[in-house]
Amino acid sequence: MLVLVAPGQGAQTPGFLTPWLELPGAADRVAAWSDAIGLDLAHYGTQADADAIRDTAVAQPLLVAAGLLSAAALGDVNPGAVAGHSVGEITAAAFAGVLDDSAALTLVRGRGLAMADAAAITRTGMSALLGGDPETTVAHLEKLGLTPANVNGAGQIVAAGTLEQLAALEGDKPEGVRRVVALKVAGAFHTEHMAPAVEALAKAAQDLTPADPRVTYVSNRDGKAVATGAEVVERLVGQVANPVRWDLCMETFKELGATALIEVCPGGTLTGLAKRALPGVTTLALKTPDDLDAARELIAEHSAA
Repeated sequence: MLVLVAPGQGAQTPGFLTPWLELPGAADRVAAWSDAIGLDLAHYGTQADADAIRDTAVAQPLLVAAGLLSAAALGDVNPGAVAGHSVGEITAAAFAGVLDDSAALTLVRGRGLAMADAAAITRTGMSALLGGDPETTVAHLEKLGLTPANVNGAGQIVAAGTLEQLAALEGDKPEGVRRVVALKVAGAFHTEHMAPAVEALAKAAQDLTPADPRVTYVSNRDGKAVATGAEVVERLVGQVANPVRWDLCMETFKELGATALIEVCPGGTLTGLAKRALPGVTTLALKTPDDLDAARELIAEHSAA
């Protein structure tokens, strides 16, 4: 069974969209999306520097656009399940047919702006903790006033909070944690600091007419499959201020019988987690169009099976 997944914020790097725009029709598609949401995606994906694409209001639409573009380049894909990490859940909702591309990009543009506004209220951030026991780590983070905003599995938890709280974490790591790595994000996402964004996103979501998922859609909230489009959207709204449980998503992939996982552009983060948490599952990350042939072969193998 093939799982198609989409990465979250922090996966973007300067110029990562450049080779994808050379594919037939890709530049025209991205130009139309840019016009629709009032953001020059081609510029930010090809010419902007790391600081410019770190901006939440830019990074989130850019990631969804890249995911949709790279998935379309795969051709006919019929995965057994789809999921996305954080903002990648909007990309996954498009994969599942819950939202069309236009609705997905309009929603993520509103999400990025709302979260950027919320992040501007207090100076906050996120740091990844590598290694350690999850229960011990979570208890230690809570003692420091931090939130375990992403429980990613494979020995990785992401802490979120004020910059002062994160600075304290640097000097007071949980027992067993090898490294603390600051992430390229502009705020404490998936925490109470994002509460204002939830309200704004809920208003934007009222204009959507979601369809029910046509493939299994696995949610960040609890790793459960979601059966209706209305519930997918409700979870997308609430997810902004609640932790991402990617560990539970991977447990669901295992229970569903996943044998292969493809991560759309800019791939690498989720396949890295899967290699450690899902032994025996073939993984492939779409980083450039050079990865498409191998991905198509993997899709064909699963279609035949």
